[in-house]
Amino acid sequence: MDTSRDKDRADAAPATEDQRLLENPTREPRAFIDSDPWRVLRIQGEFVEGFDRLAGLGPAVTLFGSARTDPDHPWYRAAVETAKLLAKAGLVVITGGGPGIMEAGNRGARETGGVSVGLGIELPFEQGINPYVEIAVNFRYFFVRKMMLVKYAQAFVIFPGGFGTLDELFESMTLIQTGKISHFPIVLFGTEYWSGLLEWVRNTMLAQGNISAEDLDLITVSDSPEQVRDIVVEAIADGTKLDEREEAARRATREAYEHR
Repeated sequence: MDTSRDKDRADAAPATEDQRLLENPTREPRAFIDSDPWRVLRIQGEFVEGFDRLAGLGPAVTLFGSARTDPDHPWYRAAVETAKLLAKAGLVVITGGGPGIMEAGNRGARETGGVSVGLGIELPFEQGINPYVEIAVNFRYFFVRKMMLVKYAQAFVIFPGGFGTLDELFESMTLIQTGKISHFPIVLFGTEYWSGLLEWVRNTMLAQGNISAEDLDLITVSDSPEQVRDIVVEAIADGTKLDEREEAARRATREAYEHR
């Protein structure tokens, strides 16, 4: 007789490749095609496909934000307008290819004749690529997709979102702070939404010495699509001030480690 747990398993979606990769190790024998050495080949194939499809994009900006934002929400409309302005400025717009803010970014780029890119991800629940994506690349592995979102962008514009959005925000700041990427503006859209997080970063992380004051200068907060466009375009054309802020953050990080 089936238990409720058995029924839940039967009703559950098939495991994604990320889930299989991150399963706890087992001593039970597995077929070679389910082994980690075989997965390396799949991962390699995803990198090759991503590099091949995206290498010729040109200057681009990645928009992040919640997949749960409805089309009638002010953030959605602001993301559409921001993407339109960026596309008119000659920038490719890249998103995660899903609904919500991602859809808004692709929609804005597409409706103004710009290049609209969506980098989708396999999930245990249905999401798919939104209808405004012109160039679509689907990934099985989050870390491959995240590499592409960073590698082919010259800036991040981050709208209100959840854990995934925060993941991209803090990873990009870490990459700048440690010198892995440079000449890379990060713009948070929505002062009211982000103010609580930034206050905690300032009053807790900074106050307890876990980051430097210079790290906070890596972020710009805006409520204006026009200002977002200007920040990104200026940084790409001549990022002298941005480079100085990034170097200050890296220098502060080095000094913190040297004086431990």
